[in-house]
Amino acid sequence: MKKILFIFFIAFSTFSFGKEMKLEGIFRGENVVILNPFAASGVGFCVYEVTVNGQLSTDEINSSSFEVDLSVFKLKKGDKISIIIKHKDGCSPKIVNPEVLKPQSTFNITSLKVEKEGTIRWTTTDENGSLPFIVEQYKWKKWVKVGTFDGIGTPSEHHYAVNIPIHSGKNRFRIKQIDYSNKPRYSAEVEFNSLAASVTFEPEKGKKVGDDIIFSAETQYEIFDFYGKLILKGKGKKVDVSKLLKGQYFLNFDNATETFNKK
Repeated sequence: MKKILFIFFIAFSTFSFGKEMKLEGIFRGENVVILNPFAASGVGFCVYEVTVNGQLSTDEINSSSFEVDLSVFKLKKGDKISIIIKHKDGCSPKIVNPEVLKPQSTFNITSLKVEKEGTIRWTTTDENGSLPFIVEQYKWKKWVKVGTFDGIGTPSEHHYAVNIPIHSGKNRFRIKQIDYSNKPRYSAEVEFNSLAASVTFEPEKGKKVGDDIIFSAETQYEIFDFYGKLILKGKGKKVDVSKLLKGQYFLNFDNATETFNKK
C-alpha cells in the first residue's frame, strides 16, 4: 500500500512542476523579449525552457529579462512561429512585445485595375503576414465595403481578384487593410467609367410609395428612416416596403440618393 502511494506522489509532483505559455504568430524579422521573474520558491528564475517550432532555444534564460533570438532558426518572413515557454508554478513570465509576431500591413500595390465585367485586380509585394484585403467603393457620399480577399502574407509578388458591383457613371475603388494597430492602410484610388444608363425607381420622386419600390435595373440599395437608422439593404429590381411605417425615408441606389414617402 505504501509503495502505491509513493508512486502516485512522484507522478503528481512531476505533472505539477510547471506550466506552459504558448505564443503563436508569424516571423517578421524581430525577436521576442520576455520578462522573467524569480520563482515562487525564491530560488532561481521562473522560466526553465523555451522552444521555437519544437526546437530548443539556446538563449541564456537565467535572467530577469531575456531575448529569444529567432534569427538562429533560419526563418523566412511570413513563416509561422509557435513559441512555448515552460515555467514553474506560482510565477508568470510576461511577453514584452507580442505584437512582433502579429501580421503587419506593409503591402505595396504594383498594379491596380478594374475590368468592365466587374472585377478588380491588384498585384502586391512586401506583405508581412496574412491579413484580409478589403475592397471599398465610394458611393452615396461614403466608402462602402464591397469585397474581401485574404492576403497570402509573404514578401513575394501575389495576384488577387474580386468581383465588385459597378454602378452607372464614374466608379471609385480602393483597397484597405487593418492590422493589430487598428490603423487602416489604403491603396491609391482607381476609377472606372461605366456607360450603363442611370437607374430610376417607381413610384416617381414626389409620389407616395405603397407596397413596392421598382428599379429600372438591378441595383444595390439601402433604405434609412428619417433618423438615419438603416432599415433595409440588398440587391435587386424590387423592394418590398409594405411593412414600413408611414413617413419619409432615404433611399440609396445605383450612385444616387433620393427620398420617398411611405403611404
